[in-house]
Amino acid sequence: MLYLFLCRLFRRSSATSDSNDDEMSTATEAADTSCAFYSTPEVDNVKFKRSTNKEQEERDRAAEVSDEILYRQPESTDAELQRDEVLFRQPESTHLGDCPICFLPLPLDPYKSTLQSCCSKVICKGCRRANKLRGMNKNLNHTCLMCRQPTPRSKKEVNMYSMKRVAANDPVAIQERGKKHYYDGHYRGAFKYWRKAAELGNVDSIYLLSLLYRDGRGVEKNEEKEWYQLQEAAIAGHVGARFTLAHNEKTRRGRTDRAVKHLIIAANLGCDYSMEALKQCHTNGEVGDDKFTAALHAHQAAVDEMNSPQREEQANFERSLEEWFCADK
Repeated sequence: MLYLFLCRLFRRSSATSDSNDDEMSTATEAADTSCAFYSTPEVDNVKFKRSTNKEQEERDRAAEVSDEILYRQPESTDAELQRDEVLFRQPESTHLGDCPICFLPLPLDPYKSTLQSCCSKVICKGCRRANKLRGMNKNLNHTCLMCRQPTPRSKKEVNMYSMKRVAANDPVAIQERGKKHYYDGHYRGAFKYWRKAAELGNVDSIYLLSLLYRDGRGVEKNEEKEWYQLQEAAIAGHVGARFTLAHNEKTRRGRTDRAVKHLIIAANLGCDYSMEALKQCHTNGEVGDDKFTAALHAHQAAVDEMNSPQREEQANFERSLEEWFCADK
């Protein structure tokens, strides 16, 4: 009997000890969870909702801040505003200027003009054709329309004329020399010649320098210098640089409004590629009807101004030659 009594007493004390340990553990957890032991299911539900709403508000605010950072346009400084005023000013003509013979604007298509290696003057092919026909009809020797030097008959003579012009610091001849180095893969030499020609005011060389900075050929890649050279060429009336700026503004920086401005300026100078891109922008609703119509009329007027009967005759002659060669094959 005494043995049974002692066993029961031991079991009771053990159960009491376990209960006390459980209570101590529960109390510790309650202290860690802000008296959660004494909370009711209703209170827990309210706290859960408050916690959920607060977390959602924090997530929404974080998303808003992220969008503000992503889409926020930097405030323009006075210098940037002045630069844009010059950049988006409509040039009176392209950087090519007029043909020195017929005084009509030179075509934007480089295949419709020709460079005289003897004097580095660019004339339209209409005037060159008229000069050839005059020489044939009067049995005259072929000479340059500008300097009256005999027309070179070999690559050796062309190279001799070119080197003379380079020695005379002719920017056009220097730029052409840079092209030769570029096509031969000597990019460092091309950079050297184009930089010198750009310093002498050759707009084509300014634009070509931007390509070297973009691709890192002959010089380290530099986006800032690339954009600067493009802008300088565009300000001087280079439609290729203007079209490139429009493309970069839209695809690389997402600034469609600035891209449209560049396209309008280039289209007004007769650039067909810019006009086609502007048509697409009009279809997408990125340019209004009034601005698009005005650009369309200005583009057509610029194209008409670059045409002449002599140039049309040369174009028809080249077209007939092309058809004849294609038919022969």
